[in-house]
Amino acid sequence: MSLIKKPSELEVNNALSALIYGQPGSGKTTLACSAPKAVLFDFDGGVNRINGAHQIPTIQVHSWEEAIEGFNEVKASKEFQTIVVDTVGKMLAYMEDYIKRTDPKKRKADGSLSLQGYGVRKQMFINFMKDAATCGKHIIFVAHEIEQKRNEETIIRPEVGGSSASDLLKELDLVGFLEMSGKIRTISFDPQDKFYAKNSCDMQGVINVPMLLDENGNPTGENNFMGKVIENYHNRLKKNKEMTAKYEALCNDINERVADVANAEDANNFIDWVNGLDQIYNSKVVASKALAVKAKELNLVFNKATKKYSDVA
Repeated sequence: MSLIKKPSELEVNNALSALIYGQPGSGKTTLACSAPKAVLFDFDGGVNRINGAHQIPTIQVHSWEEAIEGFNEVKASKEFQTIVVDTVGKMLAYMEDYIKRTDPKKRKADGSLSLQGYGVRKQMFINFMKDAATCGKHIIFVAHEIEQKRNEETIIRPEVGGSSASDLLKELDLVGFLEMSGKIRTISFDPQDKFYAKNSCDMQGVINVPMLLDENGNPTGENNFMGKVIENYHNRLKKNKEMTAKYEALCNDINERVADVANAEDANNFIDWVNGLDQIYNSKVVASKALAVKAKELNLVFNKATKKYSDVA
């Protein structure tokens, strides 16, 4: 059996990887916990700041060993569909502490990690990302925002830590910047000059995030925002797969019909057929190029004014 697959035959990873970041108190963790059947890895002690109505099953992490034990437990469980990491910056700090405790040679005299130590942490983080990507569960990272200078401009980025930021961001499907203006919250998935974002799920660029509590702190709505995001992601994957299968079938039909073209009349009938189609992707270009090759083989003449072929006199 050939290992080469057509685009419509490719395996689809239905698990979404995302990052939500923003200022403290903007509701990042609560938003991340709105994913379906989520479990929270609380590295930051943030679970106690979530309204009781919106809290979810939680692992309160005290060491990296504990985090790995919990991660393996969740991976093997059918109860959970989403892993929430709050915050990714604190998760890296637990990795750093683990390295210092288990390999003192990777620690400098001032207590910070050596260059080799940071290399070990980088590899630990990459391994975690690979493991998370293959476990079949959604994973949502939470991060604080940090301001950085770019020439004369100030840009906002997620606070991750060193080169690990690029290792994380390149693996994600979705990065949302959560902002608050008074009682209005919005999340932005399209990158702007002033902040980083990423949108591979066909989400709206800026979406209002509903307030879930009234002025007295009482719940007013269901916490399901990320559930809807993931549903949109799955619909996009399904639609892409369906469209790809239709595209492949149409291209096969085009090639078969072009093969039957024997003269100018056939070529013109083929053009009429193509013009009457519901085009998929670049199917019209595929048809035009295929016909042009066939017309050249038959020495047909194309009239640019009438856009019709004629036989050689």
